[in-house]
Amino acid sequence: MSNLITLQNALNKIKKSIEAAIKSNGTEGKNNLIRSQKPIKLLHEVVKSELLRNKVNPDLLNPPISQSHGELSLAGFFKKKDQDICIVPNNAKPKKETLNFQGILYGQEDKFGFDFTEKTLSINVRSQLSSSSKNFDTLYERTFAEALNLHLRCPKMVLGEFYMIAVNEYVSNGANNKEIKYKNVKGVAKHIEKYLLSFAAVNNRKSITDDHFKYERVCLLIVDFSKKIPKVYNTDEELKNDNLLPENSIATIKNLNFPSFAEDLLKIYTKRFGTGKFK
Repeated sequence: MSNLITLQNALNKIKKSIEAAIKSNGTEGKNNLIRSQKPIKLLHEVVKSELLRNKVNPDLLNPPISQSHGELSLAGFFKKKDQDICIVPNNAKPKKETLNFQGILYGQEDKFGFDFTEKTLSINVRSQLSSSSKNFDTLYERTFAEALNLHLRCPKMVLGEFYMIAVNEYVSNGANNKEIKYKNVKGVAKHIEKYLLSFAAVNNRKSITDDHFKYERVCLLIVDFSKKIPKVYNTDEELKNDNLLPENSIATIKNLNFPSFAEDLLKIYTKRFGTGKFK
């Protein structure tokens, strides 16, 4: 399909658009671009493209490829939330249901129903291009709360999380002057180690009876936008060679990297729900 995009092409576009916005309108331009969601929508398209490369029927994607409207609002135990990307299997049909479990959704109508929701493979996409250390606790709590919400209601549901962080952030003072400058996050190796350890703790959910706070597969995308061509780190060796991970660290990106993200999710889904559901 001609409208598929690679990860590298998307990152190149994100870097180009942010830096063009800074040169044109400074910090306000950068912030307006990020608020427009154009950069993160490119990451949505990367994930959808990878799913299609892994033979998922494009008609089963919500929203469809190259579109940002059409997200499914799925009900978990605590709340309903629009899911960034859903694959609805060919054997799932919506069936209205009145929610009767205790909580704020009690008595509300769920237009999709339990069976449809649990059989849907959902992936959420997030990015943190600035203040990644300052806002860490809030963002991390939100991350595992989303998995907990859906797994408490639908224990077999397969969930993915795609989360991008930038190694070097844009310097605010430079942006104010319409200049492209980067700053190192203070203690960058420890900072990235913290992200790796934290996301590993919510990754690789195996059981359908516990670990509801975990995702079946997390991708922690670590990107250096200060390079002429943005660099993605997929191995511990790459991180250590660039002094982004302490040599003696137990943290690893091995099970959090991008190349096998979509494939792993689809394998887990097949193991739980059977073959041929996304054709």
